[in-house]
Amino acid sequence: MADTKITSGYDGLKLPYSPAAEQAVLGAVLMDADAISRIYEILPTSEYFYVSTHKLIYETMIKMFTQGKVVDYVTILETLKMDKSFDEATGKTYLISLAESCPSISNIEEYAKIVREKYEIRMLISASRDTIEDASDGEVAPEILIDSAEQRIYDIRKGRSIQGLQRLSEVLLQTFDRLDLLNKADESVKPIPTGIGDLDRVITGLNRSDLILLAARPGMGKTSFALNIAKYVSCTVKKTVAFFSLEMTKEQLASRLLASEALVSGTKLRTGKLNDEEWRRISEAGDILSKANLYLDDTPGITVSEMKAKLRRHKDVDLVIIDYLQLMSNGGRRSDNRVQEISEITRNMKILAKEINVPVICLSQLSRASEQRSDHIPQLSDLRDSGSIEQDADIVLFLYRENYYGNNDPAVQNATDIDKAICKVAKNRHGETRQIDLHWQGEFMRFTGSEGRSEE
Repeated sequence: MADTKITSGYDGLKLPYSPAAEQAVLGAVLMDADAISRIYEILPTSEYFYVSTHKLIYETMIKMFTQGKVVDYVTILETLKMDKSFDEATGKTYLISLAESCPSISNIEEYAKIVREKYEIRMLISASRDTIEDASDGEVAPEILIDSAEQRIYDIRKGRSIQGLQRLSEVLLQTFDRLDLLNKADESVKPIPTGIGDLDRVITGLNRSDLILLAARPGMGKTSFALNIAKYVSCTVKKTVAFFSLEMTKEQLASRLLASEALVSGTKLRTGKLNDEEWRRISEAGDILSKANLYLDDTPGITVSEMKAKLRRHKDVDLVIIDYLQLMSNGGRRSDNRVQEISEITRNMKILAKEINVPVICLSQLSRASEQRSDHIPQLSDLRDSGSIEQDADIVLFLYRENYYGNNDPAVQNATDIDKAICKVAKNRHGETRQIDLHWQGEFMRFTGSEGRSEE
């Protein structure tokens, strides 16, 4: 009944598998319906099996298990009889032989691990073959070849490459599990707060796999706002943050963080002219920041592929921040069509957010179009080199300070408006769009929400 022929792989290399282990797994499930729950995480799909008949049997078992049906010899046989590719006469005998050939139900996890290991070796052979073919063509840049090879290995390690189409019922079970964890206030699934309460209430915090675009005109405070979030998430929420800066050095970022935390003028930090009280505050701020899980990278012209490689090597990152989009490279040959390049970068960033399953905040510049309007408030059409930026982003935030344009306008030179700022939620896949009032402390290069200002 079972097709046990070994198919040759690359250059006649035989692909390894263990028919005995595959049979033992299936036999154990036939003998004990609860056994499948013990191996489901090890073998979540039938793709791990090599023999086609074993794939068919295990796929049926998984389907019945997720539907809450009893999984045993009789129910499996009746379900398989509906599949025209299953021979009832010989199939009945084969199912019986599977149950009889299982050495021990208690060892099913070990049998499942053998099946998985053989599958991973087959995938490794396949990935190596594809890498050799790509390299032999001579048409792909070395850095792209290296990243592609890393990605293939990473996919095998994470088990991504074995995931096919998934039935809605399975996804619903995962959704209910996540809701249950949220109800229990499990920190592993809760969105990450930004530190701006009004903003968190609108966007529900920073959600996993989201690409969040933070855009503004130069000098509006994008980097300061991003650093405020990074500091809050790493220091207060105790999460791990990776901050990629393509514009500023790591030392400049650290200086800004010190100024914001110690409430010491950034100008004084650059000149070093500090009094004793300011030195004390700087020392205390340094002690707080040194305990933060905040990692800085200032590689110029970094690509999404290079970021991905660094993030794969640095495990357990909870938030990624990139400053900023227009300084990034797509890793290929320079094109005259910058809009197309930016579109490719944003698509890759959205893929990155989904693959590593963390929120990614990317800063972006705006075109001069907003300066031509009387109110100067940014719109989605102002996104520079827009292309697919708006489509790829889950959330788009605009920073706007009226005083940025009104330094010579007496109407805005008053105590109530000079420090006023707005964070405009222009796109939000999770809810409403609206404007959030902020308070800008230019001396310390930081933004606070209405809660933070009232506390001060």
